[in-house]
Amino acid sequence: MGRKIMVVTAAYGAEQVRQAGGQRAMLPVIAGAGADGVEIRRELFNSEELLALPALGESIELLGLLACYSAPAALFMPDGNLNPDLPRYLSEANTLNALWLKVSLGHFRDAQPLDDLRSLLNASGMALVVENDQTDCGQLAPMQRFQVACREMALPVTLTFDMGNWLWVGDSPEEAARHLAPAVSYIHVKAAVPHKDNFRAVAPDRADARWLDLLGQLPADAPRGIEFPLEGADLTAVTRHYVNLLREE
Repeated sequence: MGRKIMVVTAAYGAEQVRQAGGQRAMLPVIAGAGADGVEIRRELFNSEELLALPALGESIELLGLLACYSAPAALFMPDGNLNPDLPRYLSEANTLNALWLKVSLGHFRDAQPLDDLRSLLNASGMALVVENDQTDCGQLAPMQRFQVACREMALPVTLTFDMGNWLWVGDSPEEAARHLAPAVSYIHVKAAVPHKDNFRAVAPDRADARWLDLLGQLPADAPRGIEFPLEGADLTAVTRHYVNLLREE
């Protein structure tokens, strides 16, 4: 089947997901489009859905989908310590039978807390991927320092490369790929175009070929996550179009 394509539920928009009845309601669309898996977003849960993680995990498995779990949280707090909620997020990812937990970097200062992180990951058995977000913490310099520290300590942590977020923080996506590609295990695919004083995410086939050239600099076997807007009357057909596009390119 080739490379794995994941669909981020947030690609449908928070309001669309809410009106559909939650992220669980989007699973048949994603499975029907031929995707390999789904990225479940913690910020899209209501309190009832968070309590129903086992049922959500079962639904994902019944539809033959893989899962990853994204928490809108930083790995490191402003004081440089590990996020005290990390064990909870790791546990939730395990309940979903997720392949990995995804968080942002946050305020990484030095390697001191990394031994504690190793212990947490060993105890949970869950893989961790760290994403470049749209804050100063997601710039290339801190992401590179963190990746070097993980490599030196042989820490089992890899990176999510969000293709568009580098533009939001004023960095070159291509330079980031040159430095970080060996550590990348997951790719958030999106194109971005200027919008007012910043950028907005768009579907790749609505932008120039920069996104495709950038993909060529990243690991070919890394799963690709659709994180650009998926809109239209037939969401399954729209999703299938982009699943096929990213699988072939």
